[in-house]
Amino acid sequence: MNNTQLTNIILHTDFQIGEVDPRIFGGFLEHMGRAVYQGVFDPECAHADAQGFRTDVLVALKRLRMTAMRYPGGNFASGYHWRDGIGPRAQRPKVRELAWQSLEPNQVGTDEYIQLCHKMAWTPMLTVNLGTGTPEEARDWVEYCNAPSGTRYADMRAANGSARPHAVKLWCLGNEMDGPWQLGHVPADQYAIRAQQAAKMMKDLDRSLELVACGSCGVGMATYMEWDRQVLDYLGELADYVSLHRYVGNHDEDTADYLAVTNSIDRQIEEMDAVCRFVQAKRRSKKRAYLCFDEWNVWYKNHQMDGEGKFAPHLIEEVYNLEDALVVAGFLHSFIRHADVVKIANIAQIVNVIAPVLTRGDDLLLQSIFYPFEMFSRRREGIALQPVVNGPTYISKTYGEVSIIDASAILGDGRLHVFLTNRSQNEIATVQIQLADRQLTAFECAECLTGPDARAANTFEMPNVVVARPFTDITLEGAMAILALSPLSVVALTLQLK
Repeated sequence: MNNTQLTNIILHTDFQIGEVDPRIFGGFLEHMGRAVYQGVFDPECAHADAQGFRTDVLVALKRLRMTAMRYPGGNFASGYHWRDGIGPRAQRPKVRELAWQSLEPNQVGTDEYIQLCHKMAWTPMLTVNLGTGTPEEARDWVEYCNAPSGTRYADMRAANGSARPHAVKLWCLGNEMDGPWQLGHVPADQYAIRAQQAAKMMKDLDRSLELVACGSCGVGMATYMEWDRQVLDYLGELADYVSLHRYVGNHDEDTADYLAVTNSIDRQIEEMDAVCRFVQAKRRSKKRAYLCFDEWNVWYKNHQMDGEGKFAPHLIEEVYNLEDALVVAGFLHSFIRHADVVKIANIAQIVNVIAPVLTRGDDLLLQSIFYPFEMFSRRREGIALQPVVNGPTYISKTYGEVSIIDASAILGDGRLHVFLTNRSQNEIATVQIQLADRQLTAFECAECLTGPDARAANTFEMPNVVVARPFTDITLEGAMAILALSPLSVVALTLQLK
């Protein structure tokens, strides 16, 4: 890695990428491990409210300002039958779910999830079962959620305490159906038929729905892009979005290479966008599908995925460190830099299972990845600008050349939000932010996330090792802001404009 020197970030308010959709700051809550039970829902916890939800977890999650909350899976969705999770709790069946080999008591289901969405101001995002379920079952779930009283499933909802429709507008047409591990896995042409049948009935019942077609679930899959092409071509204008999934990790214990993974994330987005554009052109359609990155995160250390028939087993409870937090920031940089095509994104997941928040008994811990999400999310309103980054680079082993400084920017109402990551492991980076056509009048606020070393992590005993702290070492000179970034750090700043 070259010695870090001066980096210039050049911006212009006319070089706009697109409006940042707040739904890129979404989350994912799956019936897996301790995400639901002992996560958001724990009636036995000292922090439980009258409905059984953990108030300490919800207070922490509110800081992240999450939007679209995908539920109930994930792999879980392909074996889930929504009728098991409604009605009086004492009458709901306990089932052995097969995705994670766990005991599912169905004490949280559709109505509890909607109640949680109301508490948290989340946009509901439901995944229908197109693995072991049928297109008609998916249609019936839409009726239960969205139809006014007067029909079978709408009246069932009213009888369960919700006279008003839940108004769920965002629905996923299954999960990872190209994966051989998936219950009900089928080839692309068979999934496309199943998804088209479900989509037509769902939209016939509620024409305001937005539907996410199940895309190929990883860049390493043999199905990558070709699955998506076939599915989107067959679904046509019924598909509003296509899903992308990506989990990354430092498998070779090479920090420099790991931090360069953003090149691959950018490429995945651009390749999938090319598929969407190709299908639109092939069909000579005015409508194109956009991208829904509905599973993304760092995940590589903990691979315990067998629940052994237990209730709320400890599954994939990853411990996150500083370099993981920098990679999470890299995902968010990429989503902002592709705001014209990435419209929804859901960090997987939100509590306990590969999550920014961990619980242990009545205790709670904020992991390192919590902070970059919070830093970006509180500055998300506005138009993404295209940054030009002029500065030192390095060649990574796997992903090619990257800039030492990773950057993204959002033009808000009289404000400029800039997000910067210093990938250098040992050099302070001096960064000059130049706004070519507007004067910067004041520094408003900023936070910096860093830590003692790349592998530093928070624990229940030492929770403040890697946390965001106020950052004020910024100088303004007309149309330029100058700051110094510590090695292995993320800074999010807000500047006022003339």
